[in-house]
Amino acid sequence: MKLEIKQNILLEHLNYVIRGISNKNIIPVLNCIKFELDETGLYLMSTDNEIAIKTFIDKDDIENIDKCGTIVVSGRFIYDIVKKLPNEIITIEEVVDNKIFITTTNSSFNLNCNNPEEFPVLDLGNHKSPICIPKRVFKNIIKQVAFATSTQESRPVLTGLNFKIEGTRLECTGTDSYRLAKTSIEIETSVEETINIIIPTKNLNELIKMFSDEDGNIELHIFNNKVIFKFNTIIMLSRLINGTYPDTSKLIPTEFMLAMKVDMNHFYNSIDRASLLTNEADKNTIKLESNNNSIVVSSNIPEIGYVEEKLSVQKNNQEEIKIAFSSKYMIDALRALESQEVELLFNGEVKPIIIRNPENENLIQLILPIRTY
Repeated sequence: MKLEIKQNILLEHLNYVIRGISNKNIIPVLNCIKFELDETGLYLMSTDNEIAIKTFIDKDDIENIDKCGTIVVSGRFIYDIVKKLPNEIITIEEVVDNKIFITTTNSSFNLNCNNPEEFPVLDLGNHKSPICIPKRVFKNIIKQVAFATSTQESRPVLTGLNFKIEGTRLECTGTDSYRLAKTSIEIETSVEETINIIIPTKNLNELIKMFSDEDGNIELHIFNNKVIFKFNTIIMLSRLINGTYPDTSKLIPTEFMLAMKVDMNHFYNSIDRASLLTNEADKNTIKLESNNNSIVVSSNIPEIGYVEEKLSVQKNNQEEIKIAFSSKYMIDALRALESQEVELLFNGEVKPIIIRNPENENLIQLILPIRTY
């Protein structure tokens, strides 16, 4: 194999496939990137057996294809080398004894290669009925929900996002059992059978980082144990999480004792300031107490000090509420709303708090209170 290619073009695609490599792998070939060069262009592939990424550089974006072939080389080393080279033409040439030379005008590197036959065969075929979603919409879904998932491996299903599709309605849910985020959209493609899958959150976060622009669509090809995403010149495979996702529909009430609206920026900044006097040992607890058309947000660390913030609110009745919750969870929920006002819904001091954007009923956040009163 031998080709000449501009550094910035190769680096752009290495930035994609490097995400398919895990530093935890003890199998050497799973730390590698596969280069496959033919007359149409250059394919780059990586996998850690949980995800796989494949991208394509068209021959028109390659300066010269001298000799086709396949190599498998350490992903981290070739990525770091190309990243530090100047933005000029790079020559990559396979030589005898499973080695490649990487050269520019003033630099040359020699890297050992792995046996291409040891690289896993990636099944990245199409589903007969893919689901098509605008990239901008898909990215918003992940940003609105992913933060609420768990990072604890003891309950694997909670480390992923639950995608449920019935007809033309897609619902995405994330929870760590202390908080919940749920959003839904209408899709153009109607599914004949209900789809209910759990996709690892970390894989979805890596996926949306590869969106260089948000125009165009992303295709979801859903199979029994995997989902394949296709957009631009990129294909990404993610394994699904086995298990049954908890039924969260019963957690969200339809009637509330008290509803209040408050300015988003004022409320966010008050929670942010109050959080300065909280600590993780006490679950970052802050208190909210209503009094007529105002609320007081407060927190204290006895050995440090006390903070109190007062805000105006609009209430739907004369009920009052005293409730405590995690400032971290509330801040995460507010960041996902992207609205000028926030609606807070209560059913008592020990019942979940519902946080909504008054103009978007499809996005719901839920936080469990902390018992202090």
